[in-house]
Amino acid sequence: MSDRLRHVVHSPMTMKLKLRSTSASLVASVLFLVFVTSLSAQNAPKPAPNAPKPAPSASKPTMADPASFDVIGISVRTNNTTEAGGDGQIPQLWQRLFMEGILTAIPDRADDAIVAVYTNYAGDQNGDYTYILGSKVKTGTKAPEGMTAVTVPAGKYAEFVTDKGPGAEIVPKAWTEIAGYFQAPASPKRTFKTDFERYDDMSDPNAMQGHIFIGVK
Repeated sequence: MSDRLRHVVHSPMTMKLKLRSTSASLVASVLFLVFVTSLSAQNAPKPAPNAPKPAPSASKPTMADPASFDVIGISVRTNNTTEAGGDGQIPQLWQRLFMEGILTAIPDRADDAIVAVYTNYAGDQNGDYTYILGSKVKTGTKAPEGMTAVTVPAGKYAEFVTDKGPGAEIVPKAWTEIAGYFQAPASPKRTFKTDFERYDDMSDPNAMQGHIFIGVK
């Protein structure tokens, strides 16, 4: 797959998971398809100052300048080659997230969104990176044993938004479009520092929608 991002929303709330084991498996499968389908991405052009700001999409991103925020979750060190093969570790993290009740064990969650952060890149999309899957938390919150805390830095990001529908359809489609966008010569260059994804509602695998933020120069 391509690369990774970071940024999330604020709204204190306790998330009540209603996902069954079948939903968890579907989510894991979706994420696996995402990493297999798109292993390269870049960035989005900035709209003209006086032009109306269009809604972001997977093919036409908008520029975002989010403030820094903290995320706590479970993590793994991996790379796109591993994730594109049959031994990807990211789908396993998604299974753990739901089946082991990881979200309920994260203290001081800022909202109900699930956040995936890609950081500590060894180089570009071909190198190793650290993947953290969890939730946004209040600033300064300490990670419980077995979890990882990371700060998503403020900066310039290209925000892509997937369609809304079955995860197995909309997520791979979005990453394919993102990969194509970043291959265009006119697209901004990626920073390969921190990227993140945000999923606000995972209760219905047939009505998923994700926001994908890629750090750009």
